[in-house]
Amino acid sequence: MLADLTAGAVEDAEARASERPLAAVEKDALSRPPARDALQVLAPADRVKIIAEVKRASPSRGDLAAIPDPALQARLYEQGGASTISVLTEQRRFKGSLADLEAVRGAVSLPVLRKDFIATEYQVLEARAAGADLVLLIVAALPQETLERLHALTVDLGMTPLVETHSAEEVDRAADVGARLIGVNARDLSTFELDRDLFGRLAERIPAGAVKIAESAVLTPADVTHYRADGADVVLIGEALVTGDPVATLTAFLEAGA
Repeated sequence: MLADLTAGAVEDAEARASERPLAAVEKDALSRPPARDALQVLAPADRVKIIAEVKRASPSRGDLAAIPDPALQARLYEQGGASTISVLTEQRRFKGSLADLEAVRGAVSLPVLRKDFIATEYQVLEARAAGADLVLLIVAALPQETLERLHALTVDLGMTPLVETHSAEEVDRAADVGARLIGVNARDLSTFELDRDLFGRLAERIPAGAVKIAESAVLTPADVTHYRADGADVVLIGEALVTGDPVATLTAFLEAGA
């Protein structure tokens, strides 16, 4: 599934590149105002921080929410106390787009993450051109040489890579490229099964000085409490926020992670 999602995202990016060449995207990326400092915003604190996700659908859960106005959704997240906004831009299975990211970027002052299946320089550059401050790099989807190259490009553009892992080996690979934001995704992207305890097993392996992010399997305040107790600095939450009252849900989750 992960390979298929990545291949589809790259194919869609190649289609966009046929209409908007790399040189044009690079020019737009370099002309953007400087990216927001996500490392500072997400730095460890006395209470958990939340990355709130604009997410319409997923392969595992199907349709979640229509979200006709991503900008409004993001403003509600900001109002509720989120530290960063994640925007799904994959169009085939998650029903997102770069237009969603651009709308969110124009609506909030928080850092914005492009969450997609990124495997090429073009995708990184178009993320910056659309206003992203962070990009997701999934270790399981990338050979180490590609991970190193895309990580370096992201940093060179002033953005912050969020490097996602699913195993001890992948945490080590993230550390080897110097990742300072390391996520552990409880969802196996091959089977889509969830293991909420995976973060706790891997947290101590994440290097000191890196921000520790728990991803997936967050539906209740108790899940946030669980991740916080296991050492999470940040929790990334999507489904629970798009299927309920975003402000009230964020308030409850932040209290649970105090």
